[in-house]
Amino acid sequence: MGNSSNPRYIAAKLLDKTFSEGSYSNIRLNSGLERSDLDSQGKRLCTAIYYGVIQRKITLDYILAQYCSRPLKKMDGIILTILRCGLYQILYMDSIPDNAAVNESVELVKKFGKASAAGMVNGVLRGFIRGGKKIDCNLQGIEKLSVEYSAPAEFIESLTADYGEEKARRFLESSLAENVTYIRRNPLKCSHEQLLSALADFELRSCDELCYWLKNGDVISTDAFKSGFFHVQDAKSQMCCMALSPTENDLVLDICAAPGGKTFTMAEMMNGRGEIHAFDIHENRVELIRRGAERLGLRNIIAGTGDASRYDPGLPRYTKILCDVPCSGFGVIMHKAEIKYKKLSDFDRLPKIQYNIAENALNYLAAGGEMVYSTCTVRKAENDAVVEKLLKNHPELQLAEMPEIFGDTPENPVTFFPFEGLGCDGFFVAKFRKIR
Repeated sequence: MGNSSNPRYIAAKLLDKTFSEGSYSNIRLNSGLERSDLDSQGKRLCTAIYYGVIQRKITLDYILAQYCSRPLKKMDGIILTILRCGLYQILYMDSIPDNAAVNESVELVKKFGKASAAGMVNGVLRGFIRGGKKIDCNLQGIEKLSVEYSAPAEFIESLTADYGEEKARRFLESSLAENVTYIRRNPLKCSHEQLLSALADFELRSCDELCYWLKNGDVISTDAFKSGFFHVQDAKSQMCCMALSPTENDLVLDICAAPGGKTFTMAEMMNGRGEIHAFDIHENRVELIRRGAERLGLRNIIAGTGDASRYDPGLPRYTKILCDVPCSGFGVIMHKAEIKYKKLSDFDRLPKIQYNIAENALNYLAAGGEMVYSTCTVRKAENDAVVEKLLKNHPELQLAEMPEIFGDTPENPVTFFPFEGLGCDGFFVAKFRKIR
């Protein structure tokens, strides 16, 4: 088997780059799979190992530190990555026999030109198996939770401070749950029956008339995707669009639009009529919106470059504005687990940036118009605190009622947690009306 058709080799190579160079895991993986010669089964195995190791990194390293005589920080990067991959398969992939996980890991070491470490890798993994595959954790409190849920202690402390121990633990549990992909059907292109037929290989499950979920698979490479039958979008992200409820009679601004998922959902809610102005600061990301709109057949989207934090006097007044601001992304760690390992100090400047973008968006909102402020994080500093500041400094704003789909007595603002739906992201939505 050549390296380009070896799912474990590709997973280890991509993980090594992810840990050393950064970048979003989904972008790194998609790029790696496109360049590979893997069949569908190989892609599934590579994906499972790649995401699984990132997701469980702290837990895996805690165990390896007990079985390796050399400190992990002093170990060759690719050797450590291969050990993590092998251990992950032994611990979490019941379909793979322990012997196969060990033997394949030893072979990987050789394929990467590190044959001298083969005995050590074999000994560490077999030692863990002989020990009954037990995780001997003598830690207490936050440190124990950190190992149990593979999350940094400061992240757990922040969650606990915002929501209490019970919700924090439930959030951490859900972040390790089985990954699913949500899609939204494009009613302008296909019916429910046509979508089910086109994606018959994926065991699609319907959430409502237009929202579906499926187990992981390369759904983007399907003819149905290329034909514009759907776009990929988390269920709670779709709810964000429903909070704004744009119609074909609205002039809509999506001020931080790329890569365009919410723009597309709103354009479809408007039956492809009316007009949405979708902006992003980077032209290459604006091009993603244009290409997606073309694929989906959505002609009511006008995409362009624009700085969301600076006032543009050339823009009109809008009846509906979506202000989905840049955020820490802690609500999406189920799908992008690498985010949880970032230091909280990396996000200290975000609340000010978020407030400035939202305040600038108000310049474009017509009297009587409505604006939704949203993030894909659950941190109160980026959510509730920004909303409170907006209401305090702008008496022309008031909280608006949420649509019926949010429940009989819907909250506003509302924080969605991952444990509230199968494989859903965490999300925050607040809806305002400009009363004068």
